[in-house]
Amino acid sequence: MCKQVSLIPFSLILLFPLSPFFPIQETKAVIQEELGISFPELMSGKQESGQTVLENTEQEQQQGKTEDHKRSSKTPKKHITRALEKLKKIYADRQYASDVITVTIKKMEELGTFSSLTDANEREKARKGKFYDILIREEKGKKDIKALQKQLQEVKKQTSQDLQSREKVIDGLKDKLQEITAKVDTESNYLKKNSDLQIQLTQKKCSSAENALEKEIQNLKSKIDEEIQLHTETEDFLMQEYLKVKERLEYWIDKYEKDTAAKDEELDDLRALKAENLETMQRFAKECLTFQTTIIIDRTDKETKKKQREREALELRSAVKVQAWWKGTMVRRFLGPYQKLEKYLKGIGEETGKEKSGAKKKKAK
Repeated sequence: MCKQVSLIPFSLILLFPLSPFFPIQETKAVIQEELGISFPELMSGKQESGQTVLENTEQEQQQGKTEDHKRSSKTPKKHITRALEKLKKIYADRQYASDVITVTIKKMEELGTFSSLTDANEREKARKGKFYDILIREEKGKKDIKALQKQLQEVKKQTSQDLQSREKVIDGLKDKLQEITAKVDTESNYLKKNSDLQIQLTQKKCSSAENALEKEIQNLKSKIDEEIQLHTETEDFLMQEYLKVKERLEYWIDKYEKDTAAKDEELDDLRALKAENLETMQRFAKECLTFQTTIIIDRTDKETKKKQREREALELRSAVKVQAWWKGTMVRRFLGPYQKLEKYLKGIGEETGKEKSGAKKKKAK
């Protein structure tokens, strides 16, 4: 007989081993196949684990009760609201699980698949992922808020310190201002008294200076009279000297005119001589130019002839070299009339090869 394959998932059997929707015999067989142990052993292990879980839960409940008794005096209302919220959440989770299980059981009975369970699991994972993302963002926001609050406190502290330091500076400046005003008042009084004394002293000095200036004016008047007398005497002396110089100037003017007339005659003679010399120089320059042109033409002719001879010699040497190269290439490659030479050389090579092979054979014998 063929072995029947159960379509019920093993996870649902473990969740609800005694459910009225699953046959008892089929659940026992699936458990034995999947785990390799008998159904009574599994139930006994489950009861033991349930007892241990109950003991742990009792201990946690006792600890929670002691902590609740401690905190009940402080926050009883918060504890009650939290307990109600937890109960509501537990009830909602249980209702959601029972709905999902009933839907999967119907699908399994109708279609033989449990894809709705996997879909519900994926949806729950996605919802929890979004919830965790929200929690992470909330924690990050709280950290940012704490950092900003800390920064704000530091800024407030810094501003308060700055204000205190500025107030201290203002108090110091006020004290300095009072000192400066007192100092200015004393200095102004001193300067006023000093200026009065200076005015009195200057008046005394001015009166004495006026007397001295009057005496000096008298002395200057007497000096001016003396200078006027000296000026008249010097003027007479200079007039006499002027007349003497005038007579001398007239003499030198006459002499200058006579000398210039003589020099003009000499210049005319020199100009005539210069013209004659210029004509002779021009004639000599023309002759030199003719001689220079003939010399240059002769030199250029000689140079062109020399270059022509050198170029012809160079062309001859290059032509000879080209002919020798071409003749050598014809000989090396056996072109034209040298084809017979190639055949002749091949025949000589064959004869020498035969002679060498015969000599080797004789030596081998």
